[in-house]
Amino acid sequence: MPSRILTAFIVICLHFSMLQAQEGVSIDGRLQPILNEFFDQCKKYDISYYEKLFQLQAVDIVQNLPLEEDNTVLGMVARDEQGNVDKILINWAAMLDPEMLKVVAFHEFAHHFLDYKHTCQECNEIMAVTNTSYFDIARDWEDQVEQLFLTSPAYQERASKKVVSNNHE
Repeated sequence: MPSRILTAFIVICLHFSMLQAQEGVSIDGRLQPILNEFFDQCKKYDISYYEKLFQLQAVDIVQNLPLEEDNTVLGMVARDEQGNVDKILINWAAMLDPEMLKVVAFHEFAHHFLDYKHTCQECNEIMAVTNTSYFDIARDWEDQVEQLFLTSPAYQERASKKVVSNNHE
């Protein structure tokens, strides 16, 4: 009986701590459906995202990222004083096209949730520094997302841990 009470207490504490953490993450409603789709992919590839979600203060669309010739920033992860990602920011200009918004959002989400650096300087991949064509990426979306997740550092780390644990059995 005491173990049931202790278990119930722990479950209640965890539930309230998650609710409290969720209150701290401000997510722009225009990005919420894309974030949900990203999390669905995380589930598909068995990549945990809860802990990293609650490290964030905001996932937001902003108007203060540069939009100049040779200096356009469509999205970025912002860091706190300790160097930890605390915000995912998307330039309002990415909203001019839904396909572009989705590519930019997945790119920024992958930096934080999948531990990605850029894969190339200028190419047709979600994680390129500069995408040669957002629309080519959008037309090949399923393959692009599969490549994004299967080659991500988070997936590779999880896969290597799985192999190591299977070898020790």
